[in-house]
This record gives sequence, structure tokens and C-alpha cells, in this order.
Amino acid sequence: METVEILQILAQGEDSRNQFKKDVNNVDSLAIELIAFSNTLGGKLFVGVDENAEKKGEIIGLSSLDLHRINQLISNAASQNIKPAINPLTEVVTIDGKRILIIDVPKGINKPYQDKNGAIWVKNGADKRKATSREELQRLFQSSGMLHADIIPANGMTVSDLDMPYFRAFFQKRYDKSLDKQQIPLEQLISNLNLGENGSLNLTGALLFSQTPSSRLPSYIVKAAAFPGKSITTESYIDSRDITGKLSDIFQQTVGFILSNTKQVQGEQGINSPGQPEIPKIVLEELVTNALVHRDYFIQAPVRVFVFSDRIEIISPGHLPNNLTVANIK
Repeated sequence: METVEILQILAQGEDSRNQFKKDVNNVDSLAIELIAFSNTLGGKLFVGVDENAEKKGEIIGLSSLDLHRINQLISNAASQNIKPAINPLTEVVTIDGKRILIIDVPKGINKPYQDKNGAIWVKNGADKRKATSREELQRLFQSSGMLHADIIPANGMTVSDLDMPYFRAFFQKRYDKSLDKQQIPLEQLISNLNLGENGSLNLTGALLFSQTPSSRLPSYIVKAAAFPGKSITTESYIDSRDITGKLSDIFQQTVGFILSNTKQVQGEQGINSPGQPEIPKIVLEELVTNALVHRDYFIQAPVRVFVFSDRIEIISPGHLPNNLTVANIK
């Protein structure tokens, strides 16, 4: 790293990607710091820098013996105290005659990483904490490709819950073949299409093809409301409903809800024209599709749609997918 960049980081203080330590003496504590970085977005640990509030970011410096000892601790922590092992990079930088050690920890690809006691640590702002909630642990497994929400069993739903006329129509359109003329049992066909296993539906199969998925999966719905003004009110609303059903039904009804609660504008049409939606339907279809398909299915919460007098808000549960950032989007 360049000296100017390092000084800027030290001046700004600690955050989720940069941590300061005057010294490192305990291999277990060091392992926890490295684990938290690996399980989150990666980051850098600056050793030889004061982390106390009064002198935070002040360079203390390390001796040659300190550097040798800390490098040995890093080797032991990364290979013996972290499962699976990680490979941090180190760099010694001299600033104003004082040496600091920068430990660069990449974002992990084999999450979740854990300490020798099996605890999983993540960054929490500039600090760290144990990951304990089921949803958070699921997302860590998901980010490493070890777990996928779409194949999780759908809370006891089976092939008997399928909307068979709808599924037959889909099969005919998708494969140009009659479902009833297939030689294999329905349960095997569902398994072959990755919609379930051993007669049970997974989340994909249930949300796409079951008759009433909300009976067993009550969180995977859309809660929609239209308000007369520019903010949410508790006293009055124009329209409010819980939109349930198969994913295709939810999609159509959600787009319909928004269209029915937004204006038709004349544009360049004649006075007797029916008008056009103030927001083109194709835009709404794209937004609703993204909200339904790309939501975090590990979070038990509905998609929310709010229509105000000056805007539409569509809130999809979760955060940006693991490898996507605002910078990537831009």
C-alpha cells in the first residue's frame, strides 16, 4: 500500500474493512479477527497502530522481534485455529521511521469460517460478533455455494399440493409434451425437474406450482398498500391487501394493484383516449419480477409495496446478493 493511502485510513479511523492493533499476543484473539474479516467482506488489520480512543490511528511501531513473533502467530492462527484454513497476506511498511504490519485478509470463498471451538464470527461495524441466528448462518453457507434456498423443503408440502391443471399446462407449453403421457411417476418427474424430492416439494416447486403456498409458507407473499399522501399513515389508506397464491398469481395481482392505484395520463393522445399509466407497465413488471425472484428467501418476511401520491416503493427482503455491490450496479 502507498503511504498516503495508509495515512488516510489511519486518519479516518476503524470501520468494517480496517482494524487497528497496537500489538498482537494471543493467537485465539487474532484468529477471531481474521475469521470475522473472512466471513464478511475481507479487510486489513494494521498492527503497530494505537486502537485506543484517545490516540486512535497513531503509529506506535513494531520492532524486528515483534514482527517475527507476530508473523509466527499469523501462521499458527490461519492454519491451526481457523477452519477451514485461510491465507492472509502481510506487508511491512515504514512510516516516519516506524514499522507497521498490515495483514490483508481476503473475502472468504469457503464460508462460514469458524474458530477452534466452532464459533462463527462476523464483522459488526468496526467491531465483531458471533453469528447465531439461523438466517445469518444460512446466508453464510449460501455465499459459499453450500446451500441454496430454492431447494429447501417447503414445510411439509407434497405433490398432492400441486395445482395439477396449472402444472399440466406449464409442462405442455415448456416441453411440448403431454404430462399424462409420461411414463415415469409424478414424484420422479418432480424430482427430475428439481422441484422436490421423494414426493415432497421444495421451495421452488411450492411457490411456482402449489395451489395455496401461503398456507404453509405465509411469509412469501406481498403486502401492498396505497396511501393518499406522501407518507405512511395509520389513520387512512386508499387500498390495502395481502396478495397470495402462486408466484405467477402474485406477480399479476401486484402489478394490477399498482396500476389500479396510480394515474392514467393523457400524454400526446386525444381527449377521448383512455390514457396511459404514468409509469409504463413494462417498468412495473420488471421491478415486481426482481422483487419476487431476487428476494432473500432465507428471511421470513413478505415483499412490501407502498403506493404514495408521488412515488412507488417496492421493498424486497434481504440485502444485495453476496457478490454484488452498489459500485457494481453503477
